[in-house]
Amino acid sequence: MTSNNQGAGRDNCPAPEGLSFDVRLWNVTKAQSKTRPHQLRWKVGGKVSSATFATSALAQSRRSELWQAMRRGEAFRIMDGLPESEVRQEEAAATAKVASQLDPTWWEFSREFMKRRWRTAAAKTREGFADSLASAALGMMGEGPDTPELPAVRRAVRWAVVPAHENEEPPPDLAKVCTWLAENSLALSALSESVVAEDVHYRLAYRLDGKLAAKDTYKRRRRGFNSAMAYAIQKGYLDENPVAGLARPATAASGPIDPRVLMNATQGREFLTAVSYVGSVHRNRGRRLVAFFGCILYAAMRPAEVVALRLTDCHLPETGWGVLTLRETRPVSGKKWTDSGERHDTRGLKMRDPEADRPVPIPPVLVAMLRAHVKEFGTAADGRLFQNERGGLVGTSSYWRVWQEARPLAFPPHKFESPLASKPYEGRATCITDWLRSGLPVAEVARRAGTSPEVIDRHYAGCIDNSQEEDNRKIEKAMGWGEEDSSAV
Repeated sequence: MTSNNQGAGRDNCPAPEGLSFDVRLWNVTKAQSKTRPHQLRWKVGGKVSSATFATSALAQSRRSELWQAMRRGEAFRIMDGLPESEVRQEEAAATAKVASQLDPTWWEFSREFMKRRWRTAAAKTREGFADSLASAALGMMGEGPDTPELPAVRRAVRWAVVPAHENEEPPPDLAKVCTWLAENSLALSALSESVVAEDVHYRLAYRLDGKLAAKDTYKRRRRGFNSAMAYAIQKGYLDENPVAGLARPATAASGPIDPRVLMNATQGREFLTAVSYVGSVHRNRGRRLVAFFGCILYAAMRPAEVVALRLTDCHLPETGWGVLTLRETRPVSGKKWTDSGERHDTRGLKMRDPEADRPVPIPPVLVAMLRAHVKEFGTAADGRLFQNERGGLVGTSSYWRVWQEARPLAFPPHKFESPLASKPYEGRATCITDWLRSGLPVAEVARRAGTSPEVIDRHYAGCIDNSQEEDNRKIEKAMGWGEEDSSAV
């Protein structure tokens, strides 16, 4: 068995503690292993180290590395036989790892935060977090050659933060972007610099085209970013939220619903009639959704609540008012955000405990619609009231297309070109406004709509402008004015 001894002549140059120049390296031999049959052994300071390899070439390559270290006059670590250069590399890597753990890059932190929050977050919340992290990533990009385009950066971050993608290769169109971000993202501590924090805040508040994002978009992104910062403070990465003192840029969005989007009673009836004519020669696309939109227009239900409505949740008497007891929602998210891998997530009611329900009285006109719907279309296999042609869940794109196709059938050209009923959610606003105009207390309107009185005051108070003439007459009556007095003024 051949050996090489590079320890001679080093007696007058002692090695650092734990290291030794007394090294003996043997040739590669056979090992008793089917998977790693090639063995390399060497001795450092009297302690034998060994390693096995799958091929002879790998074993010889490792022997050559150790031999070159011996020729350079390196000391070897007695504990495990590693040459001093590899010991330094190992220590540098460990130091870098510790530094990374104490001050991760935004790329690393985003993935860590999402992994921690994934299990307890709903699909929509996960998607909201991803949007916040991706928006902030635009302000956390360092400098480097071949800087990627901003839209690609957003897509890359949204892909990378999904925990299921942790050990997957990025899609081909995002591979270079992901590599660039992993190498060039700023460290989390960079947020302590005001210029970086302000840039991140700008990215939360503005779109990629430089225009202000919608008020609700900014609020959602800011909530997601604040949650990430709370986690960073908890982990000891940061001492405080760096954007806590930065105010939202002023926008034109005032909060209240635009009264022009609301339908009156006649327009609502004509619209539902128009829906029944949509796609009449193609699988009854419109007729399947008349009662669906009726639930929005006459019960202020959210579309995701209507999708989940089951016949067992409905009290539909032959005459008089009925009751819908809402128990769950089926919001739409991308498949990558849901636990089930389906586009629709199953959740409890918004702003309610998971097991809470919400009874909503419904007028006779909606009771009749639902009874007619069940008679014509039946129910889905799981008891859901509304289903597509294949018995599946009604998708957002499906009911959105029918709504848009019904508008030109229901409204004259000048109304069609206006904001009137431009999207399904505005049917809910119409119903809530009608409840308020009827004199229903705000608290009861909020309970039926499944929201808070504060939201009702903030968004719907301005929608009652159409009652201005009636209000004026009430004021005149209170002040003792007659019609003659009013005309004289």
